[in-house]
Amino acid sequence: MSDTRRSLLRTLADADGPVSGPTLADELGVSRAAVWKHVEALRDEGFVVESDADGYTVRSVPDYGGDAIAFGLDAPYAVEYHDSLPSTNDRARELAVAGEAEVLVVAGEQTGGRGRLDRPWSSPPGGVYASLLCRPDRPPAHAPVFTLAAAVAVTRACREAGVEAVIKWPNDVLVAGSEGKLAGILTEMEGEADRISWLIVGVGANVDVSAADLPEKGASIRTAGGDADRRRFCQRVVEAFHDLRADPDSILPAWRDYAVTLGREVRVDTPGGVVEGEAVDVTFPGALVVRTADGERTVHAGDCEHLRPA
Repeated sequence: MSDTRRSLLRTLADADGPVSGPTLADELGVSRAAVWKHVEALRDEGFVVESDADGYTVRSVPDYGGDAIAFGLDAPYAVEYHDSLPSTNDRARELAVAGEAEVLVVAGEQTGGRGRLDRPWSSPPGGVYASLLCRPDRPPAHAPVFTLAAAVAVTRACREAGVEAVIKWPNDVLVAGSEGKLAGILTEMEGEADRISWLIVGVGANVDVSAADLPEKGASIRTAGGDADRRRFCQRVVEAFHDLRADPDSILPAWRDYAVTLGREVRVDTPGGVVEGEAVDVTFPGALVVRTADGERTVHAGDCEHLRPA
């Protein structure tokens, strides 16, 4: 998406009424003819844009797509949309290597989605598959906190859509009670000794997904009775994540508030062996503290299993 298109969408979204062609041309630094061409392109994509003597007014927005997500997005990210991709994280990685930053890559479908440890990730129709590329000025050891931030952002988006969601350490968002899986997060990064070069936070969320298309133990916003608006869900995740990036001290308290793992008996399969006990806390940048028969253990990575209901 060009900078001109982004500016046009932002101006139209922020306007309280019609915006004239000359005003748009002046604000965007282009000709009135160029403004008209961009407006026509939006109409071709499904926007209903009325025009009269006072100017242009957006009356309705398509259900999904790059321009639809960018319209009204309250966060400073460019949106790159594809109808289909093997993996949004892989595309974001290509952009990172090319020097890009602050880009949201979204796909209508993924044909080769993956989760942690390169496990296949089911990407049924109606999901939100998005990867956010950023370059935070933080050391590589802090990278896990961005996974927690994304989990909080997704949980908030689920709750705003009417579904009571909770977080299972480290990166699963579940329906409270049934613990059907709504979303997962995959964070990847490259860095030097003291600085993250780039970081990609990938989100796969079951939003407008039918029960027939869900994987085993899966759930969706639709099947849980929520508002399955993919455009607004994607926007809200990005906006909430951006707010958390700006206030990193708020991430862990928010994660604790939504965590279903804390207070549970857990078994964590780690590279160093199995850790079993009660999950009692999460510490910066995202380690799980487990109280075992031999004392407290701090787990930085592993597969977590809940052993009994809360």
